[in-house]
Order: sequence, then C-alpha cells, then structure tokens
Amino acid sequence: MPKPKVLHIGDPIKYNHDIYTRFASEFDLIRPTTAERERDAFKQALQEHRWGDFDAIFRPFWNTGGEMGRWDEELISLLPSSVKIIASAGAGYDWADVDIFAKYGILYCNGAAASSESVADITLFLILSVFRNLRWSHTAAHSCNPTQFLDAHTTSPLTARNPRTQTLGIIGLGQIGYTIARKVQAAFQMRILYYDIVRKGRELEEAVNATYVGSLEELLGEVDCVVVATPFVGRTLMDREMLGKMKRGSRFVNVARGGLVDEEALVEALEEGRVSAVGMDVHANEPYVHPKLAGNGKVMMLSHNAGGTVDTHVGFERLAMENIEGFLLRGKALTPVNAHLIRGKGSKL
Repeated sequence: MPKPKVLHIGDPIKYNHDIYTRFASEFDLIRPTTAERERDAFKQALQEHRWGDFDAIFRPFWNTGGEMGRWDEELISLLPSSVKIIASAGAGYDWADVDIFAKYGILYCNGAAASSESVADITLFLILSVFRNLRWSHTAAHSCNPTQFLDAHTTSPLTARNPRTQTLGIIGLGQIGYTIARKVQAAFQMRILYYDIVRKGRELEEAVNATYVGSLEELLGEVDCVVVATPFVGRTLMDREMLGKMKRGSRFVNVARGGLVDEEALVEALEEGRVSAVGMDVHANEPYVHPKLAGNGKVMMLSHNAGGTVDTHVGFERLAMENIEGFLLRGKALTPVNAHLIRGKGSKL
C-alpha cells in the first residue's frame, strides 16, 4: 500500500526530531518551495495539481506556513478531494475558515492544548494585575520619580482587591479556558462562572468548581472580572452593547484575539467607569496597539506573548504531527476543532 501523502507548509521542524523521523517514515512528505508558499503561486500549484493527491496538510510552526494568507473558500476549494485533515500549530484559527474546511469534509486541528499552560499562567498575571493595580504600581516604580512612587504606594491600595473575594467570569471553557479555571482555583480560590456556546459536562465543571451561565449577558452582569478565552470566529464579541452590560467597576482581561473586542468601546467603558481596569495580551490591530489604551494607567498590556514559550512551540510541533498520525493511521485526531460541523453532514467522524 502506498503511504499517505502530507503537504508540509512552512519551515522545517525545530524541536521534535525523533518524532519527525517517525512521521517521515509513515508518510510521503511534500515540501513546497519558499516561492510556492505565496498565495498566487500556491493557488497556481494547486490548480496545476503540482503536488498530486495528498491526504493531509501539516503546519508545525505558527510563524511560518501562512504566507498564502487566509484559508477561505477561494483557497480551500482548490485542494484535491483527497485532503481529509489539516493540523496547524497555534491555538487560534482566525487565519482559517474552519466551517469552509468542514464544508469540504476536511478536519481542522489546532494546538490549543499545547499552549494552555502558558496562556493560563499569563492570565493569572493579568487577573492579579487588574485587581491589584499593578500597571499603576509598575509604572510609578519605573519612573524613578518619588512623587509618583508615593502616590502609587499610598493611593493604589484604595481600589485594589484580593482576587479570592471576587467572582471570575470566563468566556469559553475550551482547552485554554479550562486550564485558566484550574489554575485560578489553585491560586486564588475564586468563584467561577462561565459561558460557552456548548455547555461542558458536569464532571468537568465540578473539577474546577465552575458554574455554567446560560447567556453572555447574564454572565457579564454577575462577575467582577471577565476573561475572554474563546476563539475568534470572524466577529466582534465584546462590542459597546456587551461592554455596557458589565457590572460597573468590574475588570476585563483578553487573552484570546484582539478582534473579539471593540477597542474604541473599551476606551469609553474605561473612561466612564464601567470597567475599572484592563489586562490585554492581544490587540485588534497588531502590531499596533490602541494609543488611548496604551496611555491609560489602568491598562496592563503585553505583546501577544501569553502562549510564547519554548514549551509551547515544542508542543505545537509535536501535536500537529500526532493529530495527523492519529487521524490517518488510527482514525481519531487528538484536537479537532470542526468535527461537529463535519458530523452534521453525515461524516463518519
């Protein structure tokens, strides 16, 4: 029997060389040239059937392999019908229309499980930041200005709170959201509410002592801090209307995708006191950040580094290979994103 063919997009692997040796022995690997990665050249190669009928697409590192731009109907429709799975590094999938992949019977697998620990750790830092006014204190200390130092020293505690006394709301209890909840329980013992489009099982909820809330609006009105941990699916989630439903004086943290939040509306919510502090790892127009948010002493910003550790990159690479092995060799992928959409079309998944 011929080996399944895998299209490897992006640069060579960097970490899991033993696993890649096994992977290369199980499949025929096809490597587009650097020039063929560009969108027009990539489309032309698919139209010419240059790589034949391959079975899977493998993207082991999030920094490369995306040169052809967004995977939309235009691009996905050019793939040979033999393609059954794409496994990519990275937790988010805003670069790919997973519903269009499902339309063509292609399973999309991401690497959220590999980044969960790193993202959750940063989320704890941002939660602590917004409750303890750490941006204020940090800026004052770095100013080398004794007046600013004393102001932060004496005044910032007047609005600081211990997280343990507060209620946390998590939007999205997937791999990352669940890990956040687990770490929050271990570190802060906060009361946790969550909202997700699909309610999780009782066993999972009980493991992190999280209570399901049936609507986003209800969640926003009940919690003292909101954490956005849901994937971006092409639309703004926290717009002016939703921000207006938050409890007055509550905190806001975004570790998902910048496009989920209307940043102009977030500025307004801060200025009017609806939101008292913000922690954000992601931004709507990266690498450019909103100047009014950057200049606000109530906002702690990072440079989209929540998942950015060597451990995460090792896991991304490994998981991309293991998803393809699991699906093509054993019939079951490890971290499918759109399997429910394919099942709805009569698939055997």
